[in-house]
Amino acid sequence: MFGIVDSGYSPSVGEMIQSVERAAAILRLLASGPRQLGVVELARAMGLPKGTLHGILRTLVHVGFVEQDETTGKYRLGGTLLHLGSSYLDVNELRARSLNWADALAGRSMESAWIGTLHEGCVLVVHHVFRPDDSLQVLQVGTLLPGHATALGKALLAYDPYGEAITGPLERFTGRTLVTVADLEEELEAIRARGWAAEIEEFVEGEVAIAAPIRDGRGMTVGAIGVRGAVERLAEDGAPRMEIVSYVRDAARAITRDLGR
Repeated sequence: MFGIVDSGYSPSVGEMIQSVERAAAILRLLASGPRQLGVVELARAMGLPKGTLHGILRTLVHVGFVEQDETTGKYRLGGTLLHLGSSYLDVNELRARSLNWADALAGRSMESAWIGTLHEGCVLVVHHVFRPDDSLQVLQVGTLLPGHATALGKALLAYDPYGEAITGPLERFTGRTLVTVADLEEELEAIRARGWAAEIEEFVEGEVAIAAPIRDGRGMTVGAIGVRGAVERLAEDGAPRMEIVSYVRDAARAITRDLGR
C-alpha cells in the first residue's frame, strides 16, 4: 500500500486502512466538480501535509485512477477509474434493456444473437441467444472473443469512447484475419463511415458475423449486438446479406432508444 519503502518497513493494518481512506477522499474531491485541483487545494481540503498527499497522488496516477495535467500540474479523475465505473453500470443496464431485442433479432434472422462489451481489447459476451432451431449449441455468456477478428469486437473498437491505442502483433485465426494494425485501422474507419461491422471467416472458417454499436443516453458506445452463423446463410457474393445487416442495425437502434430513456 501507500508509504511502503525499501528499508523493510511494513505498515500496520491501521496505516493501510488510513491510506485507502485518504485515497478515497481524494477521489471524492476530484469527482465533486468539473474543475481540476492542485496539490495546495487538495492539501487544504484534506488537512494533510503536501508531502503525504504527493505520495498518495503518485500511486493513484500510477494505477490510472488520477491524471495530472502536464501544463497546469493539477489533477483530475483518470480514464481507468471512469472506465471501471461506467462499465459496471452500463453492462448491468445493457443486459436488462437488451433481452427482448436480442430474442427478436434471433427470431428475425434465424441465427444466434450476441451482445458484448469491450474488455481490454477483447469482447466480453454478456448475452447470447441460441439460433431458433434444434441444433446443438453451447451458451457463450462470459466468453472473451478477440476484438480485431470479430464483428462485435470491430464495432466496439471503432466506437471506443476511451480510444485506447491498438497495438500489434494481432493474432491470426484464419487466412482472412486482419493481422496488421494498419489494416485494422482502415477497417475501423470504414465501419465508422457505414455504421456497422462484419467479418467473413476472419475468426472461424465457414462463419460470418454482423454487428452494430449500442449507445447509451450520453451517446457513448457501451456495447454491440450482432448475429453469427454459416457463411452460406449470412453472405452473398462474398459480402454480408444486407437484409441481415438491417435486422442487426434495427436491434441496435432499439436498444439505444431504450437506454436513452
